[in-house]
Amino acid sequence: MKLPKHLRFINQHAAGIDIGSRSHFVAVPEGADEQPVREFSTFTGDLERLVEWLASCGVTTVAMESTGVYWIPVFEILESHGFEVRLVNARHVKNVPGRKSDVLDCQWIQQLHTYGLLRGAFRPTEQVCTLRAYVRQRATLVRSSSSYVQRMQKALSQMNLQLHNVVADITGLTGMRIIKAILAGERTPEVLATMRDKRCKNSESTIARSLKGHYRPEHLFSLRQAVELYEFHQEKIADCDREILEQLSCFDSEDAPHDAPPADVGEALQRMSGVDLTSIDGLDTTIALKILAEIGTDMSRWKTAKHFASWLGLSPGTKITGGKILSSATKPVANKAAAAFRMAAFTLFKSKSALGAYLRRQRARLGSPKAITATAHKLARLVYAMLTGGTSYVDAGQEYYEERYRARVVQNLKRKAHDMGFELVSRQTVTAPR
Repeated sequence: MKLPKHLRFINQHAAGIDIGSRSHFVAVPEGADEQPVREFSTFTGDLERLVEWLASCGVTTVAMESTGVYWIPVFEILESHGFEVRLVNARHVKNVPGRKSDVLDCQWIQQLHTYGLLRGAFRPTEQVCTLRAYVRQRATLVRSSSSYVQRMQKALSQMNLQLHNVVADITGLTGMRIIKAILAGERTPEVLATMRDKRCKNSESTIARSLKGHYRPEHLFSLRQAVELYEFHQEKIADCDREILEQLSCFDSEDAPHDAPPADVGEALQRMSGVDLTSIDGLDTTIALKILAEIGTDMSRWKTAKHFASWLGLSPGTKITGGKILSSATKPVANKAAAAFRMAAFTLFKSKSALGAYLRRQRARLGSPKAITATAHKLARLVYAMLTGGTSYVDAGQEYYEERYRARVVQNLKRKAHDMGFELVSRQTVTAPR
């Protein structure tokens, strides 16, 4: 009698690792060593001993859970020594309830990996991982700098300086000129109002009225520190931008070694991907950079656009039992690329493009949250098609989308009328009675 295919040993030389913050538990096949389960500390020397022990046991492939960031050193050192490392989702290796320990976990991972029941999570190439680290660091700095903008506004409000009511952005030209003049000792509202930029909508008199307040020393001290920390973060963001541009210029160095370096991030992204993703409505340079830093340009990891959208968590879920649909909500995933697609979709509410018309149509039918997800799904499919086929995107326009939508509605009405034994006739074709 032959065993079913899913019960045969597919990876006979497989190991399983239960990742921890202080130590890792490793399991190898029975008979490979007298002690098939061992514990190794997280120090680099112990990780090197782990590699030597796995090699002596004849292990060729390793599976581990994605636990925090503790898996990264283990993954990198195993991959550098030629092991096939598979990072798996913790949901896929959930143990039987009631039997939970570090030893049982690593043995369960090793057993599942032996039968080939574990699928590796997506991890881009090393070059893309480097770019992703820079982009994520930049996003962290942007979030931190925004908190100091709020502290600047709080200090101004405590002194009853209503600058944020007359200036759209207090970190713009007008706002920073006035704030730095206040920190330099200027207190006259009329003098401060003369620092208004000519593009500012409010007049000097209006700005002068908002700058009459109570200049208390403790609030001025808070304002000074917030401004200094904000400018410090801006310098670090500029450093990240230079590193990102330098990393992007490395992607086409082999294909075009004699070309001049890219002038900006937009040109570098177009060289990297071979297409202009910013031609899609809603995708600017910042969002395109976030997406490419998360997924790279090699789309062969996903068979179709549907697989790509499902990995992003933008596809409807399938939860059916007894022929009844319990839920079709999207699965919750912490995917930064999906968040970038949703952010791009959110900007299309007032767009006159076909994507904007689609978003507004879905909002009227499903509501704003689901409409944003549906539009983000469409954006993801467009990006997949462009990166896979190297094609360009041309917006058809809002009018074209509305015409196609009307044609589909009329066609469905004609079909329903035909099924019920009627015929749908346009009012223009009906002759008036005499």
